[in-house]
Amino acid sequence: MARDPLAAVSRIATPQTQPLPGRAGQVRNAAGGHGFAKDLWNRLEDFLILGTAGGTYYVGRDMLTADNVDVLLAALAADGPRVVSMLTEISVARPPRAPRQRPALFALAAAYAMGDADTRRAARSALPKVARTTDHLAQFFGYHKNLGGKTTDRGSAPVVGRSLRTALGSWFLNGSPEEVAFRVCKAMQRRTPQGEAFSLRDVLRIAHPVADSEQRGTLFGWIAGNVSDDEARDELETVDRFLTAKAVTTPREAVRVVREARVPWEFLPDAMLREPSVWDALVDTVGLTALLRNLARMTRIGTLKPPADATRRAVARLTDRDALLKARIHPMDAFLALRVYGSGSSRPNRRAKAHSWAPVPAVMDALEETYELSFGSVEPTGKRLLIAVDSSWSMSAVSSSGGVVVGGSVIGSPYEVGCAMAVMLARIERGDAHVIEVDTGVHASRITPRTNLREIGTWQASGGGTDLSLPFTWAAQERMAVDGFVVLTDNETWAGRSHPSQALASYRRGVAAHARVVVTAMTASGYSIGDPDDAGVLNVMGLDASLPLVVNGFLRS
Repeated sequence: MARDPLAAVSRIATPQTQPLPGRAGQVRNAAGGHGFAKDLWNRLEDFLILGTAGGTYYVGRDMLTADNVDVLLAALAADGPRVVSMLTEISVARPPRAPRQRPALFALAAAYAMGDADTRRAARSALPKVARTTDHLAQFFGYHKNLGGKTTDRGSAPVVGRSLRTALGSWFLNGSPEEVAFRVCKAMQRRTPQGEAFSLRDVLRIAHPVADSEQRGTLFGWIAGNVSDDEARDELETVDRFLTAKAVTTPREAVRVVREARVPWEFLPDAMLREPSVWDALVDTVGLTALLRNLARMTRIGTLKPPADATRRAVARLTDRDALLKARIHPMDAFLALRVYGSGSSRPNRRAKAHSWAPVPAVMDALEETYELSFGSVEPTGKRLLIAVDSSWSMSAVSSSGGVVVGGSVIGSPYEVGCAMAVMLARIERGDAHVIEVDTGVHASRITPRTNLREIGTWQASGGGTDLSLPFTWAAQERMAVDGFVVLTDNETWAGRSHPSQALASYRRGVAAHARVVVTAMTASGYSIGDPDDAGVLNVMGLDASLPLVVNGFLRS
């Protein structure tokens, strides 16, 4: 008897290579399976948080960038002010929601170049909040030149209308004169993403901001070259400290101004920042965030080495619990610092040669303690949790980059980053969280709340295909009653005999009716296994530093 093809159609168990019967809103993923398409605003949020720098296992960086730019432009056309509001919220969030500012700055430049009048008004207010440094302003300006510039005989030139001039001018008016002077003195020149020179003096001449006080007027005149150094020194303490720092010509003088005048490290001449003795003095004065970001530099030039006193003092600061909490160092900040430092190499600019260093064991140990101490007073949910880390091939590498890239350093594969997130959650939830790994089968995980983060870098993903229905079917088979699931994945599922949403529905019917699910995407691919119509399912981004708090709140609610 011939097989009846209609007998294969099922709403209870549908192969993942086929869409759910009668369910709109599903799309084919890059691995050949089907998932739920994220709506426009969720996709935009993914881009603003994760960006596209590394690509994914299935989709290269360039294609992923093109897809996400299309999403951004569609969102601007739909509701530009909402785009600006979203990028601003992500940019200024504390703890940080995004590991890098460039996606938000690109989106803001696109809002200015391609948005309507309401969008440009919103962008004008947002610019000083999002572009908080000269580097940020240079990135924004470069992106805007590409998106809203004009062709010239020499290539391209920016088009700066009244609205953009007002916004650029607001950068110089946002904060007290001393605060603005500090931003200016930290960096007067930078380069755009295209590698072109960018000067605050040129921006000031373009914007023509009107000074609201004599002190600010002096600052503007000094930046423009119309006010002498002596006049600016008399009016602004920050300028006095900056000029004092810039006048040093020897490491001994630099050390003296650091210790006596407490000048910020950014004020010193570049030549002094290549001197081990100068960084020896700076170890005690830079902020904790700056200390974390400069550990590799200090190691590369020889300030930090196994027997050095500077190493002892750096370790003491990195393990000062009260100082870490006051500086609001997040576990993700500490994890990224640990992985970047431990990588031993960085190439933030592809046009320049890579830097390398030999990580100091004592500093690596201190960074692990920084990570542990940074959890602060986060309370566990008190809920039973099953954490599933996708360990398939697509999670074990990212395109040609070889892994997730932060600050020019490869910090690991999505699998490693997913394991690190699982450790964070397990640490918060203590004994109420159980971790498994899944590909086309379920595997025991080595993760515990006390897992050493360096261990994760030596682990190998199990590999193979991807079936993300398994966390739910396995929990059902084990009769494991949990209040919530957290799935850390790239959403490229295809191998299962039923969709994850069907397996979840079956688990809820048979084991725990009110189980909630958090799907944590490790790449900005535009789809998810999480059903957007299910109020008990939440889609979030894997590098969102607030993930533990988000999971905590969602499971408690």
